[in-house]
Amino acid sequence: MKKVFVICVAMIMVVACDNPVSKKIKETKQNVQNVTKASKEITKMGDDLKELQEMEPLTNEEMKAWLPESINGMKRTGYKAGQTAYLKIASIEATYKNEDKSKTFKINIIDGAGELGASATAGARMMLAMDMEEEDEYKIKRTVERDNMRAMEEYKKNSNNTSIQLMHGKRFYLQANGTNMDVDETWDAIDELDLDDLE
Repeated sequence: MKKVFVICVAMIMVVACDNPVSKKIKETKQNVQNVTKASKEITKMGDDLKELQEMEPLTNEEMKAWLPESINGMKRTGYKAGQTAYLKIASIEATYKNEDKSKTFKINIIDGAGELGASATAGARMMLAMDMEEEDEYKIKRTVERDNMRAMEEYKKNSNNTSIQLMHGKRFYLQANGTNMDVDETWDAIDELDLDDLE
């Protein structure tokens, strides 16, 4: 009886360890959870999309007026407004650099208001609803929860570059890229943006 017990414990330990079968089970479980989360998000998005489609997108002037002149000691060196205006989607891009130009912070904001704006941001919202995490020798990529916001962080280890995507509320999609900036520095710069003032 003892032998049988010892064999059972050994088998459980093998399955619990990092072997291909248990990894597959974990991945499958994660995929099922993500599909469930995505379908819940689709249900929630239905009413939000109707509401957003009826809203008027921000104008180029409103978006330019919102852009800060500097962020965390980095001055704005350029911007582009209305790049997607032909699609009737309001958007703005801006670039910020520190004094010696060793760091660059870029933002791209898309307004989810209007018929096409709502559709354009829906995909990002679905992506951010899912839980994912991956790491290798070059990068770390994962979804996180921060200040009641879902975000996707990607950090390139060799180049010290960071990309963060998030939805502010149900309306605004933001992609921020930090060159020679780690994840914390990039979040610090995002925190300096007064996203609430966009609404």
